[in-house]
Amino acid sequence: MTLTLGITLGAIIALLAISAFFSGSETALTAASRARMHRLEQNGDIRAGRVTKLLESRDRLIGALLLGNNLVNILASALTTNLLLDLFGDVGIVYATLIMTSLVLIFSEVLPKTYALANSDQMSLRIASSVGLVVKLFSPAVAIVRAIVLLVLRLGGSRLDGETSLLSPREEIRGTIELHHREGGMIKHDRDMLGGILDLDEMDISDVMIHRTDVIAVDVDQPADKAVEEILASQFSRIPLWSGEPDNFIGILHTRDLAREMARVRGRQKNINLAGIASRPWFVPETTSLQNQLNAFLKRKTHFAVAVDEYGEVMGIITLEDILEEIVGEITDEHDTDIEGLRRQPDGSSIIEGTVPIRDINRAFDWHLPEDDANTIAGLIIHEARIIPEIGQVFTFHGFKFEVMEKQRNQITSVRLTPVNLVPAKRQNPTS
Repeated sequence: MTLTLGITLGAIIALLAISAFFSGSETALTAASRARMHRLEQNGDIRAGRVTKLLESRDRLIGALLLGNNLVNILASALTTNLLLDLFGDVGIVYATLIMTSLVLIFSEVLPKTYALANSDQMSLRIASSVGLVVKLFSPAVAIVRAIVLLVLRLGGSRLDGETSLLSPREEIRGTIELHHREGGMIKHDRDMLGGILDLDEMDISDVMIHRTDVIAVDVDQPADKAVEEILASQFSRIPLWSGEPDNFIGILHTRDLAREMARVRGRQKNINLAGIASRPWFVPETTSLQNQLNAFLKRKTHFAVAVDEYGEVMGIITLEDILEEIVGEITDEHDTDIEGLRRQPDGSSIIEGTVPIRDINRAFDWHLPEDDANTIAGLIIHEARIIPEIGQVFTFHGFKFEVMEKQRNQITSVRLTPVNLVPAKRQNPTS
């Protein structure tokens, strides 16, 4: 009797340990980072390759582990019930239920799963080979179970055609970046930079281009020496040239080519033929995505293009630097001038030029103003107000108070922007 009791207790303990293995394995493998495993596999880690292979057939993996877990749990419960019935009679069923529930919950579920969650990658690498054998062993039974499940679902009007992700890979990556930033594992600059890369395919040239009203271009029909002075007074290395009318771009002049030509004519600027040393302008549709335009810049080995609308009218210019700034933020050099487009005020408000892009404002202050309906802060006010506002008018929307500070003709040139939670209650204004 004592020998039989010892064997039964040993079997129950062994079954609980196997159950803990199945539970921990399931948690570890489902929580393991596929990206990290892929990286380890590329570095020659054979165990990571086994983990990746298991995760590729997730339904077989989960099915085998659940099947094994249920088998050992039921067998352990049966042995415990039989043992306690012999010792205590019918009341042994109650004892067996209480004891096995406690043991399975603590030692076969909570304990192994807690450890697996905290060490998912390391544990996955250690158990990959053993779990692989389990999956192969139970694969026939799992296939039968899966067939029955699919049949029941089909009879109930549901279909299981495979795993369908609610998020695209791009959205999943973006969600991961936001999660790491919120948990403190990534600084704001890195979040913005990685997010900028993901945004390139969703943004068009029109979202970041320099509008034609802000483009610095030079008239080639004026005396050459005067045109050269205008070019040298600019801080830009590439200048569009126009003839006849400001939107008729006939060439793009690089200041390096101008310097070479000035050396050739030995300072006689009147003898310089600007149109002759300029390169032909490259016209691109303003609806081109930034990702495609970046690829085109790299392929053509050029940095400058002129954006046109569907009618061929010039709408602005786009440079390689403009696109890169969407990723890394504002790029400045020793020749750039400081443009005070965003100025924080002591009271918590900000004075913002009307032409400042909403995207730049969101990045600078970590705000979430909508970027879909307008590109600039002035455009957002007009879109929301549905009117051309006057100086002094105040609007409240999207959690901010917008006060029109300056205006030129129909263009809003300066706005005071204040988060609503910083505005005293007595000074809040309803949407005008």
